[in-house]
Amino acid sequence: MLRLHHLEPFGLAPVELELEDGACLCVTGPSGSGKTILLRAIADLDLNDGDAATENLLRSQVTAPDWRRAVAYVPAESGWWGDVVGPHMPSGDVVTLLSDIGLDTSCLDWEVARLSTGERQRLALVRALLTGPEVLLLDEPTSALDDEATELVERVIKHRLSAGTTVVLVTHDPAQIERLGAQHAVVDQGRVELVHEARAS
Repeated sequence: MLRLHHLEPFGLAPVELELEDGACLCVTGPSGSGKTILLRAIADLDLNDGDAATENLLRSQVTAPDWRRAVAYVPAESGWWGDVVGPHMPSGDVVTLLSDIGLDTSCLDWEVARLSTGERQRLALVRALLTGPEVLLLDEPTSALDDEATELVERVIKHRLSAGTTVVLVTHDPAQIERLGAQHAVVDQGRVELVHEARAS
């Protein structure tokens, strides 16, 4: 579950929103409209007013690290602090997750510098999933992927949704909204407006 109470990111009007466990909200809007600002505000990475809550946590009453473990933000361009992939991965069933996104464990020995943009996107998703978040904030997680890899990532996201994880996902692909059976919000002219609710066929 994710509830936003009068959340006011920089440059955007206050947002009131409630998503149930296992709900997916796809966010669209023109470039520069504030989609990433919205995700970063929910994750409490930038200054903002208002509050947010999950099923178990109220943001204003927990530390920032505790909040960001529960509400995992995966940016379009992920950060990597070491030279090799493996040490970036938290403990957990990394073998299964890598297989689910079309990679094998050999990638753990790869140098980060050799990763393509798409490989970085998929591995950043794995890194976030291994922390077991209640909420996933995904900023264009498939923008650099081909159709096959996109299908794999969407399958992983659907599995997490079915397990009760709430997902907010920025996308420029209208068909992705339908495939994920997601609600749809548009960020434009400083406002976040819920458009409609879609259902996957």
